[in-house]
Amino acid sequence: MNRFLNSILVAAIVLAASVAGLAADKTIVLVAGTRSHGPGEHEHNAGVQLLAKCLTGYPGVKVRMHLNGWPTNSGAFDGADTILLYMDGGDGHPVLKGERLNELDALMKKGVGFVAVHYAVEILKDKGGPQFLDWMGGYFEPFYSVNPHWEANFKTLPAHPVTRGVKPFKISDEWYYHMRFVEGMKGVTPILTDTPPDKTRGTPGSTSIRGGNPEVQKHMGEAEHMAWAYQRPNGGRGFGFTGAHFHKNWGNDDFRKLVLNALLWTAKAEVPKDGVLSTITAEDLAKNLDEKNRRP
Repeated sequence: MNRFLNSILVAAIVLAASVAGLAADKTIVLVAGTRSHGPGEHEHNAGVQLLAKCLTGYPGVKVRMHLNGWPTNSGAFDGADTILLYMDGGDGHPVLKGERLNELDALMKKGVGFVAVHYAVEILKDKGGPQFLDWMGGYFEPFYSVNPHWEANFKTLPAHPVTRGVKPFKISDEWYYHMRFVEGMKGVTPILTDTPPDKTRGTPGSTSIRGGNPEVQKHMGEAEHMAWAYQRPNGGRGFGFTGAHFHKNWGNDDFRKLVLNALLWTAKAEVPKDGVLSTITAEDLAKNLDEKNRRP
């Protein structure tokens, strides 16, 4: 009889643990870079705090923020289900310092999600590029991709969890395009797609890191992808978003909702059918801005 009761007790404990595991909160870690560009541009700290505000109190989600640069505490990413980077990139990308690439790669291999926003999608082809392809299926490659300012008109959106509740929208930003994607786009779902004006493709033959190159010129009049979702072979998920040069764009409900949805999706949390609902006011947008010698 005791053996029977013990068996029931063990089964109950296992079931309770299983249910608790299913109900466990997803941890989203947001990392903001240091001060950059002019007022209202690359407002990494304010942007991350807006995203955190929108998710604070959201059922089943915990949010942790690290502001003003790469976190210095060793446990910054402990328990993370997804990590968002909103910071300057290129050859000065914070992930290129020390052992950070290897540390993040170990987390990605465990299935942790990865989201890069705006300049953070740019990484070097031979250092960081292979990892970004593994983590989110694409990246901005210097001398290959371009970063013009233009008004994109996203008339249609694919059926995907990150687009739930997002309506077509038009908005001006520094929309990067001609990304370097994994071969055959395997696992990649283009999310924001439009045809850029030909004048944004740069000068033919330019060797400027952002001035365009002959490869970009070959695709005049063709559609390009400005945001994408990636399903990794190991089950992990990534999301690349090239907009958010201008801080004010976080005030656009559809622009913002797309990134909030992506945070849930990459954390393997359920995205509701209407997406993540949030409200941002003009006062919210004016908070936490970096000091950048603002004009009166």
